[in-house]
Amino acid sequence: MAFEHYIRSGQKLLRCGYTTGTCAALAAAGAARLLLTGQQPALLCLCTPKGWPVEVEPAALELAGGCARCAVRKDAGDDADVTDGMLVWASVRLTEGPGLAIDGGEGVGRVTKPGLDQPVGAAAINRVPRRMIAQAVQTELDAAGYRGGAEIVISIPGGAQRAERTFNPLLGIEGGLSVLGTSGVVEPMSERAIAGTIEVELRQAACASPRGRLILTPGNYGADYLAAEGLDRLGAPVVRCSNLIGEALDMAAAGGFASVLLVGHIGKLVKLAGGIMNTHSRMADCRAELFCAHAAAAGAPAGLCRALLAAPTTDACVALLDGAGLRGPVLDSLTAAAQRHLERRAAGACRVGVMLFSNAYGLLGESAAARALLEQWRNDGN
Repeated sequence: MAFEHYIRSGQKLLRCGYTTGTCAALAAAGAARLLLTGQQPALLCLCTPKGWPVEVEPAALELAGGCARCAVRKDAGDDADVTDGMLVWASVRLTEGPGLAIDGGEGVGRVTKPGLDQPVGAAAINRVPRRMIAQAVQTELDAAGYRGGAEIVISIPGGAQRAERTFNPLLGIEGGLSVLGTSGVVEPMSERAIAGTIEVELRQAACASPRGRLILTPGNYGADYLAAEGLDRLGAPVVRCSNLIGEALDMAAAGGFASVLLVGHIGKLVKLAGGIMNTHSRMADCRAELFCAHAAAAGAPAGLCRALLAAPTTDACVALLDGAGLRGPVLDSLTAAAQRHLERRAAGACRVGVMLFSNAYGLLGESAAARALLEQWRNDGN
């Protein structure tokens, strides 16, 4: 059944899809129900973390040797997703003891480097999909009155080949795809439509900011950080700019904003230190290289530079710098470089400052210009 949720992109409506995590949870529920009842379910249903229900027909069901298997076909909607149309399989085997064990099989990658969502050696099935799978299977166990547990294995046939078209090999995920999704839903959106949305929100923000103040942040991580630190209560409206950092800054300058504070996760904003103003991974990914270059300039030995180049995430880079006692000088250097590129892009049309953070480490970099903006905003009494 088609997933009938849409978002507007200009004058078009784009159909949303559902993630590999949603497919895995649906398949796990189908396999568990077949195993527990002996009946083949005609429909599989769940409510995604976003709150949208998904209802699909199983693509395949098998029962043999005390194990049941179910497949769900991935539907990415109108998004250009490498996993669209693939079968996501779940096999379920009951255990006498309580508890659910979730692992990956054929086509699901294995984590080989630290710093990712899952530990080294684990299947690349992220936390939210694991929770969805566990909830789906536990619901079936409870409905059947079964007091034991279950072993669940998620497989994506052909995943090893498709993974070569993703960033998994660079991240240190080998042998297959990742099972992903924080909302359970895939929302397609063109960059042109995103830019149009940002422009509308900036016009609204200008009306709500008589002093011409603005905070830009790429997305949910930044919005959560701003709320946690109270920075969203300084009288400056917050606008999410996705990956379009440079374009959003251009619009803010053209819209007459006097001061702009950019706050975002280091995984995106470190790219600004290299002058990259569209932070989407398809455009550029030089995070490790930037860490390496600035660490080398701070006197890091060759071994640390090589380790930084091989690090799968920015948090892993920070951990390496901590081990060498170089976090301060390297993050200061990266932040200063990001500030210089932002000032060059703003070209004097507005004051701009930048703050970088991570969920694991909190504030990692704050430019002098950002500190000055915040001090002024606080002293002005909002």
